[in-house]
Amino acid sequence: MTDRLSSWQMVEVNKPLELIEVPLPKPGPAEVLLEVTACGLCHTDVSFLYGGVRPRAPLPLTLGHEILGRVLEANGDPDLVGKTVIVPAVVPCGACDLCAAGRGNICLKQLMPGNDFHGGFASHVVAPARFLVPVPASLVGRRDLAVVSDAVATAYQSVVRSKLDEGQMLVVVGAGGVGTFAIQVAKLLGAHVAAIDISSSRLEGVAKWVDLALDASTLGPRDIKGAVIAYEREHSLAAHGRKILECSGSPEGQQTAYSLLTFDATLVVVGFTREKVLVRLSNLMAFDARAIGNWGCLPEHFPGLVDLIADGQLELEPFVEEHPMSRLNDLLLTESARRPVLIPDF
Repeated sequence: MTDRLSSWQMVEVNKPLELIEVPLPKPGPAEVLLEVTACGLCHTDVSFLYGGVRPRAPLPLTLGHEILGRVLEANGDPDLVGKTVIVPAVVPCGACDLCAAGRGNICLKQLMPGNDFHGGFASHVVAPARFLVPVPASLVGRRDLAVVSDAVATAYQSVVRSKLDEGQMLVVVGAGGVGTFAIQVAKLLGAHVAAIDISSSRLEGVAKWVDLALDASTLGPRDIKGAVIAYEREHSLAAHGRKILECSGSPEGQQTAYSLLTFDATLVVVGFTREKVLVRLSNLMAFDARAIGNWGCLPEHFPGLVDLIADGQLELEPFVEEHPMSRLNDLLLTESARRPVLIPDF
């Protein structure tokens, strides 16, 4: 085993990441040392470096929170050594009142790789041992599993928190990194799924899971709302209770999502933007609707998600593309149709 750790670190805002090398650290109490197999690149990483969002840990900081790796050392749990594991993007403490109440994803002591501690754009990472997700033997070698940490898990919890039932309508605004997986989860639950995006290629990529595809580059908000209502009427769906997921992280997408509120509707905001959006909040009152946010995913959802992937019910490969980690700085400035997964090549 090497005695050095290489990583791409954020040293300064709005500057390219820098390649550094340090002695290989030792895991502390209840921590593990992982050899990074793959790490997903998320819009949050771009926001930290170029979007004005401040990470909680001081700089320099290694970004990357969608981590897949092999355990080399485990302080206090030797059974973990040698296992391939997924590191949840949000690691709660598991012991506070919020965790006990089932709200561990907003635990005030939570830790996020690449935000609270050095992340996965590296050869190795030291991470909390709690809530690691072992990868079954049938999936070992699947480097696309890195995106389960955030893109897949966040999508899953967003659908769960919308309280989507079989036969209901779910409208997903933004068929990108998170939206593609939310669409699949909704279809597995037996929902009617509408997808809205400004990219026809993204809509084509999710076509087999979508009942209604709407290209927002050619349709205005009123046309989109009319098309959703027409579909619901054609299929005798209730005029109330619609579920809406905003995954685009754009002001236009958020306004479109809000415009789709109806009686007893639920809007879940998943995408992030620093831009302000002008909406009429009174619509929530008039429709007796609700709007909620979703941050991360509870650890207890991960084993079931891995099972869905192992059973072939949830597809990752069509929405993921692998790149050598040495291309990281270029990829941070590039829009990609698929979720980039970085493979260490130090």
